[in-house]
Amino acid sequence: MKYRKLNNGIEIPSVGSGTNTYGKEGNQYSGALRGDTQEIDWAIENGYRHFDSAQLYLNEEVLGNGLKKSSLPREDFFITTKLNTFEGFGGADWAHAEIEKSLEKLQTDYIDLFLIHKPWDDHAEMLEAWTLLEDYYNRGVFKSIGVSNFEKEHLDLLLEQGGIIPAVNQIKSQVGNWNEELIAYNESKGIATVAWSPLRGIDEKAKQVLDEIGSQYGKTYTQVVLRYQIERDVIVIPKSHNKDRQAQCLDIFDFELSASDRDRIAAL
Repeated sequence: MKYRKLNNGIEIPSVGSGTNTYGKEGNQYSGALRGDTQEIDWAIENGYRHFDSAQLYLNEEVLGNGLKKSSLPREDFFITTKLNTFEGFGGADWAHAEIEKSLEKLQTDYIDLFLIHKPWDDHAEMLEAWTLLEDYYNRGVFKSIGVSNFEKEHLDLLLEQGGIIPAVNQIKSQVGNWNEELIAYNESKGIATVAWSPLRGIDEKAKQVLDEIGSQYGKTYTQVVLRYQIERDVIVIPKSHNKDRQAQCLDIFDFELSASDRDRIAAL
């Protein structure tokens, strides 16, 4: 596994597992919980130690139960979750209550990385939310804090008026939309980039190119995409409900893309 050192010295695995449909009926985002932890069990067996969750997914307890079932100590895992701000900010009391629910569902007394899931229009509220995360960080409940889906203007607000620089910005970075400008801005401010759903957006034309590149290394097109991202120092959180494909997404550390192959991928 490759690790990325965050701006506070904490190390995060460069490949993690998404979880937003794990433990749900029909593997559907809106599905009811099935009552099992099969995908988490497989992921742990495959070697995943970094898991990305969120309050919005309504299944944090699936991850908590799966990690608890394993024979591994809590400190072996890197857990990310996110404050649900898709409808804005409900105030400090609301946020405290939601954070306590996350800790309970995840069955832990600390979270490795806690994010604001999405920016909204009220800058004063965003600063209030960020200050609240800073307090949890300063008390050691959150080992790192960051943001998700933030653009430059939102980052600037926190950089100019907040007390702590976000450790990460989790954003869209996929084939056809690598988001180079925002990634460069993140890096210039010491903010690591995490790519959500890094395997989306691959059409047949792109798949053909990626397959051709992968054949040189004995790798699949998905492995090529993930390798390209981590060679850019972008952290990736792929997700699969198939045990073998989960394993494939981790099997990307025994080859390196050539400069010409990287150029071809960048142009997709």
